[in-house]
Amino acid sequence: MATTYSSPEGATVSASDIARLAGVGRAAVSNWRRRYPDFPSPVAGSAASPRYALTDVQAWLARHGRSFHLSPADRVWQQVRGAVDDLRLGDLIGQVGAFLVFHRRRPGVWRSLSRRPDEAVAAALAERLPEVVPELPGEPAPPDPAAVATLREAAAAAGEQHHREVFDLLCERFLELHARRRRVVPAPVAELIVDLADAGHGDVLDPACGVGTLLVAARARRAQRLLGQESDPTAARLAAARLLLRDAPVRLHTGDSLRADAYAGEQVDAVVCDPPFHERSWGYDELVSDPRWEYGLPPRGEPELAWVQHCLSHLRPGGRLAITMPAGVASRRAGRRIRGNLLRHGALRAVVSLPGTGPGATAPDLWVLRRPAPGDPAASHLLVVDATGDPAVAAQAWRAFDGDPEAALPGRALAVRIIDLLDDEVDLSPARHLSQPPADAGADFARTRVDLASLLDRLATGLPELATSAEPAGTGVSTSGGAATGMVSLGELIRTGAVTLHQAPLRMTTEDGDIPVLTAKDLRRHRGPSGRTADATGTVKLAPGDVVTSMALREPTTVVITDDTTADAVLGPQLHLLRVDPQKLDPYFLAGFLRIGQARVTGRGSSLGTRSDLHRVTLPRLPLAEQRRYGAAFRALIDFEEGIHRTTALADRLLQEGLAGLAAGTLRPADDG
Repeated sequence: MATTYSSPEGATVSASDIARLAGVGRAAVSNWRRRYPDFPSPVAGSAASPRYALTDVQAWLARHGRSFHLSPADRVWQQVRGAVDDLRLGDLIGQVGAFLVFHRRRPGVWRSLSRRPDEAVAAALAERLPEVVPELPGEPAPPDPAAVATLREAAAAAGEQHHREVFDLLCERFLELHARRRRVVPAPVAELIVDLADAGHGDVLDPACGVGTLLVAARARRAQRLLGQESDPTAARLAAARLLLRDAPVRLHTGDSLRADAYAGEQVDAVVCDPPFHERSWGYDELVSDPRWEYGLPPRGEPELAWVQHCLSHLRPGGRLAITMPAGVASRRAGRRIRGNLLRHGALRAVVSLPGTGPGATAPDLWVLRRPAPGDPAASHLLVVDATGDPAVAAQAWRAFDGDPEAALPGRALAVRIIDLLDDEVDLSPARHLSQPPADAGADFARTRVDLASLLDRLATGLPELATSAEPAGTGVSTSGGAATGMVSLGELIRTGAVTLHQAPLRMTTEDGDIPVLTAKDLRRHRGPSGRTADATGTVKLAPGDVVTSMALREPTTVVITDDTTADAVLGPQLHLLRVDPQKLDPYFLAGFLRIGQARVTGRGSSLGTRSDLHRVTLPRLPLAEQRRYGAAFRALIDFEEGIHRTTALADRLLQEGLAGLAAGTLRPADDG
């Protein structure tokens, strides 16, 4: 039963929006699009990312008896999405945030203003907003009359939900939409940063605050005063609204913290920071003699070490800093002098390896630093932690280490003597110091050895018996079991319907979703589906007997789908799928001659990478029974190839188990005899 909320006029939704509002997975929406002819047609977006009229979707869901929840905050989001393009979305959401703060502080003023025409409302807000919300950073553009409809929707939503909840949803949707453009610290990591910086009291500064994620986490820990600076004015306004709607005492400025520090000379109790990574134009030439470089002039290519010292300069003695860093900063040669100085002065206290932030993303580190206070004892150890599996491990290890640097530490954590780190490299990478074998190293050696021996036995007996043929090799096929009547191209088989050729949809994504995808890399590595997609429109579901081959690999790679490892999986990009009529063609017979055709083309220095090349592959014309005889032989050879790959992987595992077990002492050479 649909709710009675009305939809904003002109609002559109994506497939993921529909899934969220209907309380289902994105795969379910894809199934609806495929199964129901009356599912709404897209009205905007692209083929890869279609958008649907929200009113059409609501009507369809109601017609099919499906639940649909459009919260007040969702109504505002759909209004915002329909009002401007994606490039101006952040600015409009910033205006909504400022308005919500105004509405919360002066509800009576808004009731009076709301009765006026849109132009008058916009003019009045342009005058009153700076007065009522003076904390807004920069010079925000005055509301446009065209945006007043969105502000009215936001006011209505705030009457049903908390102002903060409305704005948090807008920010969440905005960041999801721009996930590739804006790096946002995941919530568990933000909580860890605030914890390790001890940012739950006093004054807290974030000099690269983005949309305020770390300051919001500090506010949740009851930090007393929040200071922030951000070079992107749009992000700064979002951060300000998020914090003001939490009643946080906050001061935010726009600008580059390294070049134009808005808090020069001020010191705080804690600093948290997720600085921009790999910014080469950070101001090296103009900041060479800056007094902040207490531990050494940061090399031109090490801007992150400039951020570390900038943050330390704002700490009171005894205050702590937690800052994310690219993993390479812990070991790059250019920064070894500054790393050594940070260690010698007792400033650098811990280096933590964090989980990756997304597919293909390099996992960052988290550095914990403390501004030394007069009379502090000299630091003797550095804590290194591998928290890639669970960020909470770092907090546990830090508490134990902070109380006693020589205490027993939980998880993969180690207190390394600083004197041992001050060599020519000053390598602080946790992976280097936590590389000792685990306590159970080599535990699977005996079982792996048995598995490998069994697999080798099966390989030896699984090879097909192939008899030598004395007949002419005109076709390359012996005709003693059934006469060959020449050759036929794959293109002709496709035209006659004996084979159908399929490909994945253009622009198919394979990084996220509920539907497993067999990728070209899976084919090359002889493994099951590893990709994921959310949109099933136009996808090709794999079925037993399908022949799958790569479009672009130089080495011949073809498989026949045979078992449940590809259940519900679909074909990925850069792959061809050939589906045979089993009454006319044996799939292994086709796969074998496709491999032969690939090898011939590859041998000429090319690759079987186009449809025309694929259509030119030839097969002998043989009766189905004879095809199956040849198919059985091809299958045995293909299975042998798969066995070789499994043997290689198992042999490598056995080697690693043996080496690790001998190194850890959990394995030893067997007694003689």
